[in-house]
Amino acid sequence: MRRFISAAMTAAACVLAACTPREGVKFSFDSRKEVSGGKVALSRFCDTMPTDWSGYNYAVLELRSSTSQRVFLGFNTEQGYNELRMIFYATNGWIRTAIPLSYFRELPAGAFDLAATYNQKRPMSFINLEHGTRSPLVGVDSMGLRLHYPIGDPTIEIRSFSLAVEDPGDAYLGTEPAADRFGQWALGDFEGKARSLEQLRAEWAEEEAAVAAFDDSGRSPYGGDLSRKTRGATGFFRTELIDGRWWFVDPDGCLFLSLGANIVRHGAGTVFGVPEGVYEMVPPEGFVAAEPQGEVSGRRAAMMKSAVPLGAWNRYLRFGDEEADRKARELTVGRMKMWGMNTIGNWSDRSVIDMNRVPFMLSLSRLGIENGILGLADVYASDFVENNDRAVKASVEKYRDNPMLVGYFFGNEPAWCNHEERLCELILEADDAMPLKQAFVKYLGMRGDTPQHRREFVFETFRKFLSATMAALRKHDPNHLALGIRFGSGVPSREVLAACRDFFDVYSFNSYGIEPSLENMSEIYAETGLPMLIGEYHFGTADRGLGMSLIQVDSQRERGVAYRHYTERAFSHPALIGASYFQWNDQELFGRMDGENYNIGLVDVTDRPYKYMVEAVRAVADDCYEVHAGSREPYAHRLERVSVAGQLPDKWE
Repeated sequence: MRRFISAAMTAAACVLAACTPREGVKFSFDSRKEVSGGKVALSRFCDTMPTDWSGYNYAVLELRSSTSQRVFLGFNTEQGYNELRMIFYATNGWIRTAIPLSYFRELPAGAFDLAATYNQKRPMSFINLEHGTRSPLVGVDSMGLRLHYPIGDPTIEIRSFSLAVEDPGDAYLGTEPAADRFGQWALGDFEGKARSLEQLRAEWAEEEAAVAAFDDSGRSPYGGDLSRKTRGATGFFRTELIDGRWWFVDPDGCLFLSLGANIVRHGAGTVFGVPEGVYEMVPPEGFVAAEPQGEVSGRRAAMMKSAVPLGAWNRYLRFGDEEADRKARELTVGRMKMWGMNTIGNWSDRSVIDMNRVPFMLSLSRLGIENGILGLADVYASDFVENNDRAVKASVEKYRDNPMLVGYFFGNEPAWCNHEERLCELILEADDAMPLKQAFVKYLGMRGDTPQHRREFVFETFRKFLSATMAALRKHDPNHLALGIRFGSGVPSREVLAACRDFFDVYSFNSYGIEPSLENMSEIYAETGLPMLIGEYHFGTADRGLGMSLIQVDSQRERGVAYRHYTERAFSHPALIGASYFQWNDQELFGRMDGENYNIGLVDVTDRPYKYMVEAVRAVADDCYEVHAGSREPYAHRLERVSVAGQLPDKWE
């Protein structure tokens, strides 16, 4: 039965008392400018607005944004301007969102990787803490909003602003659902929007026929190039340096460049913690939601009550029978072969991996990173080596003899890398009973507390982690490659690179930008001598109510242009042997668990590929071997209007 969730219109509790609202403010952003925005006196909202916010914990806004672009929102204080970067959900709809003021006052607590450290989710907004300064909220007199390369002259209307001691909660304040029955943004129009189930079924059938007709005879069973074969077939993936250029070699001895995607699965994910009034919830006729397996915690059980299983709904709409899951997996593999993608990247669906039809990469899990600080494992815990060995064994025992597996990652974007000073501060602030802290204090006591000795301790600890993990890997799986840690952008210290050189088979890194830095890659290569793999990069825009991603371009067509430019330029480097796009599907309209809601997919929420993106993937697949061999120039079309998260020029209108 068709139904709507009623809108939440309750007033915020515990807001600033004795404040008479005066008027709202409308910010207009000029798309002709690189940075557009402005500041407004907070007295515009309330005639008794305090300037000392020490006693308050939340800034509460009721607003309507016409854009899902990244917004830099800040306050002017005695110590200067202090801002966060945000994305407001329910584009074109009125929302209430409460921003914790602690995000402006304090540095983020350390977590195991960059996303966990900086990303924060509210029900109606996504907040990232990486940008801006942190200082006491004293002498606060104005609020500012800025956009980098605005698209379509957007506006943000703020009809009320107040302060709160307790969390008043977020709410969707619209009267119509913000997302339609297919999971698409409902409060605006865009090119390619699905209007009916009949339209979707016609487009699905057309794609399925194309996939069925595709001829993949030019590749080996592993996706390698049959025309480029060595004599070194070993039955597993390996690497080889040939005439100054690195390559993967597949199990049959064919040269192999890894062109992949992360989080390969069929369909969008489940959305948890859905705000009231957001989704037009229309489960397909006959659809039965899967019951959770095993014991479910109270928190997860509560979240599941408001869950919207978009991927499962649309998969059922498309295939509609008990064979839906199998057919979905078959289509996913068929798509990869037709587009020229030959690798299932990190965090992908194990049911797709276990079809054993496409090479894949895995991450080792539960290595002790989660029990450390900023992603540095506590290797001094008495049970670390034993637990680490057990975790490696559990991760690899199913795949030890599988030739489709390329290799294993050891971690993702360790937050301590190039922030060793902050890491040391957090270690000293940790509980005295933590073995990592005890070892650090003892180390400094023996050598002296100097910046250099602090760094040396970090690097020694890192090497202990790598040594233990590599010993466990070679013990339990001697067949597959150690693909390294997927470091964040930039160049780690020489000590970190030396450790990578000594332990890994491949140096992996994530690199978000309009193009990879060949200069950084060459610097890393000079220190390590290792072949290299890009673990993450992506491009998005803001035409579908989704966030534009870490790298914003102006249109869907430009997403394809940016993908091809970036990927072919990457493969022109002699050490680069793989690139994995992040990610297969768009993220959820109202955010994944940490808030990200990016338009970054090769496939949209209705299970339709993005035309310009998959055309670009196919073009790269056709060109990359010649580009990497140096016999073909890489595709070059560098876009100019590109917004990179965190790189906001320090200027106003």
